[in-house]
Amino acid sequence: MLVMHEPIRVGVVGFGLAGRVFHTAVVQATPGLDLAAVVQRSGDDAKKEYPEAHVARSVEEMLSDVGIRLVVIATPSYSHYELAKQCLHEQRHVIIDKPFALTSTEAADLIHAARHRSLLLTAYQNRRWDGDFQAVRQVLASSELGRLVTLESHIDRFRPEPRRDVWRESGGPGGGLLFDLGPHLVDQALALFGRPDTISASIRVERDSAVVDDAFDLQLTFERQCLTVFLRSTLTACTPGPRFILHGTQGSFVKWGTDPQEAQLRSGMRPDAPGFGEEAESHWGELRLENQGPRRIPTPAGDYRGFYENVRDVLLGKAELTVTPEEAWRTTRLIELARESSGHGRRLHVDFSGEP
Repeated sequence: MLVMHEPIRVGVVGFGLAGRVFHTAVVQATPGLDLAAVVQRSGDDAKKEYPEAHVARSVEEMLSDVGIRLVVIATPSYSHYELAKQCLHEQRHVIIDKPFALTSTEAADLIHAARHRSLLLTAYQNRRWDGDFQAVRQVLASSELGRLVTLESHIDRFRPEPRRDVWRESGGPGGGLLFDLGPHLVDQALALFGRPDTISASIRVERDSAVVDDAFDLQLTFERQCLTVFLRSTLTACTPGPRFILHGTQGSFVKWGTDPQEAQLRSGMRPDAPGFGEEAESHWGELRLENQGPRRIPTPAGDYRGFYENVRDVLLGKAELTVTPEEAWRTTRLIELARESSGHGRRLHVDFSGEP
């Protein structure tokens, strides 16, 4: 017998880039979720785009609707902790856009608050649902590369002129490239390989007149696997590097190009539209094995709805949470250690003993 459930009513806090592009559109396109409210403090963009949703002018106004069960925090990074804590105290399940928190202490406090109230808490690590990351998973699962020796993961962009009018580049708390793209790269590495043994980092300011970090290189070692992982990003790559480079004892896999979902969402394409998340064959990765010619590996279609489908199913009691808050804490802790490593110019042992 088919059991029907009322849609889970969702409130999204913030209608900037994160709220407008990465959350409201994906929530609306996910079966079983109802975009009930959007918090936009001024302007009417949200009402024009989602006329059936209530547009609240404050978090308090949104929380006055007791039917909203799930809240998405899609505001500037420096406000994530206080807003998430407020919503947890009001007995709401919470999704926090990356970064989960600015410190591991804040992250632990949120985890304890959620546990005390038996609430779902997670970080929006949507890039686990990138098609190129799924291709990497498939290549590793096939074992064709033999023992993996190194993995490089790049997100390279070209924005040579800093924008002081954008909070992320103004020099305030929560800004900079490491807080912006670092959580994605670190989370993917942890999802693939678990806890690293050591970390070393170079976090830099490369652009003229920039006041926040705009480039980083992180090196993680996994001693039991005899594996080294390089995580890299810069805003001065007019010619971007490969998205992934994998070298193993029997071959290599190289993937150029980036997952198309962000560009498609920015253009207004809906996640349930035909062709969403699909990558052109010209961007498929290339696998080279010893004594064999190159072979193209099809990129699976990415779909950020997978994140929200998992959260929906957890709330319905049908699934385990894919992106756990403990994993979000580990990502936060590694970013802290990266800053310490870069500041002191030395490799550090990774200690997760303070994990909540």
